[in-house]
Amino acid sequence: MSNIPMRSERAVGTLDAGAFDMKLEIVVIPVSDVDRAKRFYGELGWRLDLDFKAGDDYRVIQYTPPGSACSVMFGTNVTAAAPGSVQALHLVVSDIVAARNELLRRGIEISKPFHDTGGVFHHADAKCVVSGLNPQRQSYASYASFSDPDGNGWLLQEITVRLSADIEEGDTRFTDEVVKAIHATTVG
Repeated sequence: MSNIPMRSERAVGTLDAGAFDMKLEIVVIPVSDVDRAKRFYGELGWRLDLDFKAGDDYRVIQYTPPGSACSVMFGTNVTAAAPGSVQALHLVVSDIVAARNELLRRGIEISKPFHDTGGVFHHADAKCVVSGLNPQRQSYASYASFSDPDGNGWLLQEITVRLSADIEEGDTRFTDEVVKAIHATTVG
C-alpha cells in the first residue's frame, strides 16, 4: 500500500474560472551581449529592477516596462534559447502614435504603424498587413514593431477598450472579426 497522495480527477482537470489568480511575472529573453541588451532596455525607459552577478558565468538583469506587472529578464546562463529567437512580444499601449513617437525620441528604430486586414490578430507572414493605423482606430487593431539588438521582436498594440464576453454584435470599437471571434468563443 502506498502513502503517496492521489489527485482526484477534478484536481487534474481544469479548474473553475476564478479559483485562483495566475499572473504572468517574467518573460525571459535570450541575448548574446548582456551589457548591450541592458543599454537597449534602459534606453526604452524601462525600470531596472535587478542586476545580479554571481561569478563570471551567471548574471541576471530584470527590467519592467512602465505600467506593466510583468517584467523581462535576460543575462548569462539564464536561458538556453538562441539569442533573438523570441518574437511577437506584445506591449499594450492606449495611444500607439504617442508611444511610437516616444520610442523614436529615445532613438529606438520602430516600424511605421500597420494594421491587419484579417481583423483579429497580426499575421506573422505579413500576408494581410497594411501600412498605416487601423482606419477606425479600433481597439486591438493597430501595431508597430521593433527589435532589440539581438532580434527579439516586440509589437506595440493599441488597445483602448478591453475585450469581454458581453460585447454586442456591431460594437464599432472592435473589428467585426474580433466581435465574431468573441461570440464564437462564448457560445462554443
